[in-house]
Amino acid sequence: MVTVKGIPLDAPLYEIDAERGVEYWGCKALAAFFTIDGDVSDLLPAGLRLAGDPALGAVLIADYGGSTLGHYNEFVSLIQVVGLDGKQGMYVPYIYVTNDAAMAAGRELLGAPKKLAHIEITQEYDLIQGTFERPRGKRLVTFTMKPSTRLSREAMEAVLPNGTPLYSLRQSPPVDGRGGTSELVQWFSDLFTHVDASGKEILFAGPASITYDSPSVIDPVHRLGIGTMLAAAYTEFDMALRPGAIVERPAEQRKEEVSTRSSG
Repeated sequence: MVTVKGIPLDAPLYEIDAERGVEYWGCKALAAFFTIDGDVSDLLPAGLRLAGDPALGAVLIADYGGSTLGHYNEFVSLIQVVGLDGKQGMYVPYIYVTNDAAMAAGRELLGAPKKLAHIEITQEYDLIQGTFERPRGKRLVTFTMKPSTRLSREAMEAVLPNGTPLYSLRQSPPVDGRGGTSELVQWFSDLFTHVDASGKEILFAGPASITYDSPSVIDPVHRLGIGTMLAAAYTEFDMALRPGAIVERPAEQRKEEVSTRSSG
């Protein structure tokens, strides 16, 4: 078994089975899909282009009850894109977590631009609500949903097929002008929806609203303006997160790598 480890070497912040990836259990999440109000093309790195006009986006707030990185909550913004292979995927411009191991592993292995924040999912009356604050008291997002009808697997797959590639930009600054990297990384998130006592998947649709309560230039998640809400879902699930491949490097970086190998 190959284990990927963070630093420090004698007490790594995270340890991940390279073959199995990060494994999750006892998770619940709110997800919404919508047309994006505003231009977000400047958020995309080289190698990706918007999949539609208007662009489509998504917001997810999740509570990962347990995982090989520990328990944590997460807020994610997603933009639907087309990759170099011509296939649709989702680019991650913003992502926040509540756990240092999840933040370090996400940034170092995948280039997911994770920051720490305060994220919660609560239930009151017939409503489920996800909130995102950074720092505490600075409410950036409120996501409220009333799960009212069962959502079929087919309908969910029509919006976001399982196995949809995710993209993020992994960057490490150069030291003394050398060794920096900027790589477009592809990764995958496989969901296994829980089944209730009646044998039905815990997957619900219903009316929902997302508000950017207090926009911030420091954490500009409001760039993905909510145009037309297409679908919203609440689900409970287990999950496996696995890296895919590095799919793009800038031409200048490729030249430097060739030069370094030749001189060595």
